[in-house]
Amino acid sequence: MDNQEKMDQNLASKTALVTGGTKGIGKAIAARLAAAGATVIITARNQPDEADLPYHFISADLSRPEDVTRVAEEITAQFGGVDILINNMGANTFPGGGFSTLSDEHWDQAFQVNLFSSVRLDKALLPQMLARKNGVIIHISSTSGQFPIWESTMAYSSAKAALNAYSKTLSDEVAPQGVRVVTVSPGLNKTEAMSSFLNDLAKNAGISVDEMTQNLFNRVGGVPLGRMAGPEETAELVYFLVSPNASYITGTNYHIDGGNFPVVR
Repeated sequence: MDNQEKMDQNLASKTALVTGGTKGIGKAIAARLAAAGATVIITARNQPDEADLPYHFISADLSRPEDVTRVAEEITAQFGGVDILINNMGANTFPGGGFSTLSDEHWDQAFQVNLFSSVRLDKALLPQMLARKNGVIIHISSTSGQFPIWESTMAYSSAKAALNAYSKTLSDEVAPQGVRVVTVSPGLNKTEAMSSFLNDLAKNAGISVDEMTQNLFNRVGGVPLGRMAGPEETAELVYFLVSPNASYITGTNYHIDGGNFPVVR
């Protein structure tokens, strides 16, 4: 086996959980970790479209505390825990239009899906990592957490901002015990969820999807690379961060946005 093959299989002894792993960025991350040799577990509310994926699938709605408990118990029983936890679940399915359109239920759901699901799953699986003094947790956030758009992402951005703060504080707590915690904040990704988001915005505005896409690019200040990311590009960053090559990286929020973010950070 040559050096490249060894590098490509450097997660061969690891077990990884990817939440929201049947579509979009989560699906791409699961595929990338499996390609590196990891045993991959995925969760989602709906079954994967493909029937023959080489992953262990657990159907779960992680905004529900009882589902988090069930997932953690099944993983502990069958795998003894995980070495890598990718908290990818999240959604921006809340009404646009600013504060007046958002009910208490919308706000609660935004935080249940985008913050508390990660908090609960970390709490359930982190103790096993701490006992082994080894592990990596990745929180998939969004550039929206630091660059909110009041017209369309108010509740979502607020929840992701809270996730960013939580992730940083958790990293500070557990780093001395051998566990790394890193945040990844994608910008615009060409996923099914993004397509649905743009379709809904375009329909409500009475314009074409292409016009709405350009409006969104303009609203976020433009993307110097001139396009959305492919989910595989985000997955490649996540793979690096969980690999041995990133062993000194923790507590950081990595933006992968095609140069969009408007400030030095």
